[in-house]
Amino acid sequence: MNTNTHLKKNDVVTLQVTGCSSEGSGVGHHNGQAVFVAGAAAGDAVECLIIKAKSNYAVGKLLHVLKASPDRIQPDCPVFPRCGGCVFRHISYDAELRIKEQRVLDAFTRIGHLNVSLQPIVPSPQADGYRNKAQYPVESVNGRLHAGFYAPFSHRVIDCKSCRLQPPVFAPIIQTVARWAEKYKIPVYDETTGKGLLRHIYLRRGFATGEMMVCLVINGDRIFKEQALVDALLKTDENVKTVLLNTNTEDTNVVLGETNRVLYGTGYIEDILCGKRFRISSLSFYQVNHDQAEQLYKTAAAFALTPNTKTLVDLYCGTGTIGLTMADKVERLIGVEIVKDAVKDAKINAQLNGMQNTEFLCADAAAAALALQKRDIAPDTVILDPPRKGCDETLLQTVSDMAPERIVYISCDPATLARDCAVLTARGYTVQIVAPFDMFPRTSHVETVTLMTRNK
Repeated sequence: MNTNTHLKKNDVVTLQVTGCSSEGSGVGHHNGQAVFVAGAAAGDAVECLIIKAKSNYAVGKLLHVLKASPDRIQPDCPVFPRCGGCVFRHISYDAELRIKEQRVLDAFTRIGHLNVSLQPIVPSPQADGYRNKAQYPVESVNGRLHAGFYAPFSHRVIDCKSCRLQPPVFAPIIQTVARWAEKYKIPVYDETTGKGLLRHIYLRRGFATGEMMVCLVINGDRIFKEQALVDALLKTDENVKTVLLNTNTEDTNVVLGETNRVLYGTGYIEDILCGKRFRISSLSFYQVNHDQAEQLYKTAAAFALTPNTKTLVDLYCGTGTIGLTMADKVERLIGVEIVKDAVKDAKINAQLNGMQNTEFLCADAAAAALALQKRDIAPDTVILDPPRKGCDETLLQTVSDMAPERIVYISCDPATLARDCAVLTARGYTVQIVAPFDMFPRTSHVETVTLMTRNK
């Protein structure tokens, strides 16, 4: 193609939007060049301003919808799309589910080069108010505390104390912290100078128990008028079970530091999932969508367990939730997790549920898998639930060397899931079933449970 047909910054073009990117932007083509437009939907005709132009793609800012897609709806949030929390408030939920299902299938086909059996995506029981955890960055603007979410590709806080993704009970808590911070002139952290105290407001809630945790992330270990904060929070909501200060003095994008100080309560909350009771501390991983997690865990159990399953190894086990929901169906459960607090919680969770057949190791998953292999532990099933980046090749090699009959892989990133499944396929496994779940409605993310079995 002649390079002078390529788009340049500040060009205004008309596009037919034909697809959707993995980040949720609409995708169209101009003279063969892909153009990504946030807020556009497949089926739209749009006019957009080019704000970034590369040789092989461009990014456009939506100016006008010239012809609306049949999937398009009126957004129901006053800060969409300025806030970076949601990407799909402008299309119907059915359309969102189709996009996510297709994304999983495309990843297996294009990245994994695998022909898979894909189950229909499981919708979330709630598309709004489903999150049991929220981390609100804060910013001081003319003496007012803004708390909400970063605008896309920036660290500018969009004030949104009442977010549709969060349960309604979070909003009064955020308002209370904001009033306290404004009243006592609590200095807000400034990323550019490294000065100031208050960085984030972090909330967790047990959906089945109603218990709430309020955690302030601060650039220090003390904050002015701590007791006044506790008193105001308890007055706001009687379900506040614990209040903590988390210390994060690093120049980093990571929200939480490693140390907490409890201002009120026990330092943890409890929740009930799949009939089991779980303790959750501030640093522990716990699925954010309670009701959908129950559906996902039941599917994972159906994939993982057979009448012959005796030993189950749960790598990246967090607080032990997924393994413990299956522990009463096996002779032995071994969980592995690198976060110390999560392992502590997992051991307590085993006790809370009377599970005597469990062992939890605090270690890197690859190192632990190797150690288990050296102990001649031969699991019937291995569960993999890694972070978004997926598993490294050493871990996949060790897991396949352990030769479990079944591998159940739970992933929040279809691309790394497909990549890792291709590696395991080359090492003697076959993908049997791929089951997508909409764990994160209105965002671009999708969770998937995959069953792989060892070739005879």
